[in-house]
Amino acid sequence: MSHVSGDLVRRYANGDKGIPADQVWALEAHMETCASCRQLLASHADGIAPLLDTVWAGLTPAEVPAKRRRLSTWITPAGFPWIGMTILIAAIAMLLDALTVLDTSFVLLVAPVAPMLGVALAWNKNADPMYELVAGSPRAGLELVLRRTVGVLVVMIPALFLAGLPGRVSPALWLLPSLAFTVGALVLGLLIGVTRASVVLAGVWLLVVAGPSLAEQNVPAVLHPASLPYWALIIVGCVAVLGLRADSFSRLLR
Repeated sequence: MSHVSGDLVRRYANGDKGIPADQVWALEAHMETCASCRQLLASHADGIAPLLDTVWAGLTPAEVPAKRRRLSTWITPAGFPWIGMTILIAAIAMLLDALTVLDTSFVLLVAPVAPMLGVALAWNKNADPMYELVAGSPRAGLELVLRRTVGVLVVMIPALFLAGLPGRVSPALWLLPSLAFTVGALVLGLLIGVTRASVVLAGVWLLVVAGPSLAEQNVPAVLHPASLPYWALIIVGCVAVLGLRADSFSRLLR
């Protein structure tokens, strides 16, 4: 069986546009069945490399900075304004605590549900312009939700801690409730979506606990130290459910 001439292989590897189309077609067809000619072509890799670099430069989109890529897996790009608004609410609660004399604290009433509002963005297609791409990625589902949940908690918990300092609000009273509401929103989100679950739980908290507490000017019983073991049990139960239903988040496209 005849082989392709070395000169033709060299010209092909260097991207010579003067090779007739029928010879290019014949050469490529021959390469599919001839290992020795493929090895000859590989020996001209130095000539192929610039061509490949040019092709890849045209196909590869502008590179996103590495720091920004890593950050986007923890917080959605559209989530920063929402988190900023939640921090602003905590700051307003701190200001109200400083200006009013009540037996309860606005920061204490806001802190349990504030992180959960940020979690509402963890898997919300309206808040993520790249939602469709993310939904089809290997990280879609519970892993991504947990990553972005942790991203929200890392920002919100220190902010709430600082907001509570002037009023001497102990984080021990609201930390477990805030974690319970956060994982509770994820569990309820299996049924109605994380965003709607967060809104429902925040509404229940406002109507059942925060509103009556402000009206009666006292600390609600669910935020007394004696209630903390029950919050811990809620957290353990919700985490167990998340572990058992982890695959469900891959289909949670609400």
